[in-house]
Amino acid sequence: MEIILLQDVNKLGQKDDIVHVKDGYGTNFLIPNGYAIAATSSAKKMHTENLKQRAHKEEKIKANAQEIASKLIEVSLSIGAKTSSSGKIFGSVNTIQIAEALKEKGFDIDRKSITLPEDQIKEVGKYKAVIKLHREVKVEVEFEIVAE
Repeated sequence: MEIILLQDVNKLGQKDDIVHVKDGYGTNFLIPNGYAIAATSSAKKMHTENLKQRAHKEEKIKANAQEIASKLIEVSLSIGAKTSSSGKIFGSVNTIQIAEALKEKGFDIDRKSITLPEDQIKEVGKYKAVIKLHREVKVEVEFEIVAE
């Protein structure tokens, strides 16, 4: 089944991509939840026209994302966490805490666009997070976990 994605779907594609999926996945999950529409010939024509109109706006958005990325490269974050005497963190550090630390520095980044290198960060130290600002613009931000 061929579908047009209406929004980014993790491990499948970006918004406005035309992808092939199994019939059941498209019919029972993607289309009813509003993630995609069926790629009929008329939907494809409408899709190409919308992409032409949106191309100019996309360039401005991409340029803005690259500008933010150049500023984010210089940022280093310090996140405090309660730790044991051996340096283990009680709990873990997640994307919410990184998004809050970025907000304090003046960057309003959605936590869903932040990817951590490991599922659970449980020790004091330096790490890098990948922030996806645009489908073509990604930046690595260093952060350090310190004991409170």
